[in-house]
Amino acid sequence: MARLLLNVGARGELVRRVQLRLVQGGGAPGKPDGDYGGGTAGAVRAFRRSKGLGAGDDVDVPTWRALVGPPLPTVRDRALQVTAAFEGHGFGLIEGNWDGAFLTWGVIGFTLKHGEVSTIVLETNRRHPELVRDVFGAHTDELLAAVRAPSTRQLAFANSISVAPKNVRVKEPWRSAFRRLGEFPEVQAIQLERVDARFAGAKQLARDLNLKTELGLALCFDIVVQNGTVKQAARARIARDTAAHPTHNERELRVIVAHAVADQSAPAFRDDVRSRKLTLATGAGRVHGETYVIRNWGLDDSPVSLA
Repeated sequence: MARLLLNVGARGELVRRVQLRLVQGGGAPGKPDGDYGGGTAGAVRAFRRSKGLGAGDDVDVPTWRALVGPPLPTVRDRALQVTAAFEGHGFGLIEGNWDGAFLTWGVIGFTLKHGEVSTIVLETNRRHPELVRDVFGAHTDELLAAVRAPSTRQLAFANSISVAPKNVRVKEPWRSAFRRLGEFPEVQAIQLERVDARFAGAKQLARDLNLKTELGLALCFDIVVQNGTVKQAARARIARDTAAHPTHNERELRVIVAHAVADQSAPAFRDDVRSRKLTLATGAGRVHGETYVIRNWGLDDSPVSLA
């Protein structure tokens, strides 16, 4: 059976690419929205039938090659799609200072507090200064000053453009400007460079934890994105639990890791951390009220290279 890459329930850039090709070929109605629902499934089913690719409404490897072409989505691409969905972010979405992160923007929720928003904005300005000025117009100098400023001034800036009292939304024109900035392929490429740095960290973490499958690597990537790393107390617990059950398989090890990471996270976010990590550890679950079947996102227990 050919390897499954996408099916109903998946969301994100890979789905949007499939939809775009279906629309271009006249096989799907509407604008690509990145959501693999019933309409996309029907269009894929018709495409597969027209190309002699067998019955089914899923995108497997032969279907991807016939519809989208090379290259195939990498494990990084597939893990990113899941974590981005967990984060509720796209390349252009920005949120205000609701959680103490100052501003949160981009495909995996880069934050101003930890310097990532500054890095991406300044690198975009270095490579494409005309693009930043075109998007932010008269506010460009204010933005550049803010991302270069000390943290106290960055916090004041973030609060000034956040919509009180909840501070989740960002005021206009900032909200639309950041969204537009994130739509440019040049900016998405810079964001993906930061993703690649996180993914390299995820590979190292997978080696440290002896996780050798796609689901294991995707779990490590989600840990790096949401939690930064596995704290020493969590590592000690993982070591104790695995020593107590030396015949465990990797799925059991992933569950041990998921619980250890969740239990060492901040109490306010602990349930969210646990649901995300267990969904990846076991291959299915509910996150933010939505059901995820991770196989439909192209990730399973297949071995993966950590080189």
